[in-house]
Amino acid sequence: MTTDLPSLGDLEFVPYINDRGEITLDLFEGKVGVYAIFDRDQSLCYVGLSRDLYASFKQHLVRCPHQCYWIKFQTVDRPNRTFLESLRSHWIAENGTVPPGNGPQEDQWTQAIDAKTHMTDAEASAIAAADDLTRTKLLKDVARRVESEIFAVLESRGVTLSLRFDPKLKDQGLLSLK
Repeated sequence: MTTDLPSLGDLEFVPYINDRGEITLDLFEGKVGVYAIFDRDQSLCYVGLSRDLYASFKQHLVRCPHQCYWIKFQTVDRPNRTFLESLRSHWIAENGTVPPGNGPQEDQWTQAIDAKTHMTDAEASAIAAADDLTRTKLLKDVARRVESEIFAVLESRGVTLSLRFDPKLKDQGLLSLK
């Protein structure tokens, strides 16, 4: 391991959501860096890099609300992709095992939410039997239901952020913040 890279173990845990129910905007908005996300028990779930930490944290919060409780991060004033990727690899290696979000659950952390995977049998049957126009409407309805479920989980955690999913993606049964 490279010794000139900051150690994940030396960084302080920062609450994902502050006492106002928000991600601390002034710490992260527009900042470039590497970050680690931890669950309620401070077990490492995901290590990522971003050109805008705040935007990335919002996406992760809606995609994996049950795992986003703590953050450790290192911002970089002069972004260098090689350095950022080296630091991410260093933190994963320091952890001893690949976090679930950097392994088998990576799509859950990095891709739009596919509401189709949350369909009920009745919704799946209706979509399978529908024409294209009706299918689009039904997919949008499924996406809205999943969106409501996500917002209910976030509300139960005290999240007060104003979040809006891209309405154009809902036609495809996908959810990603706009």
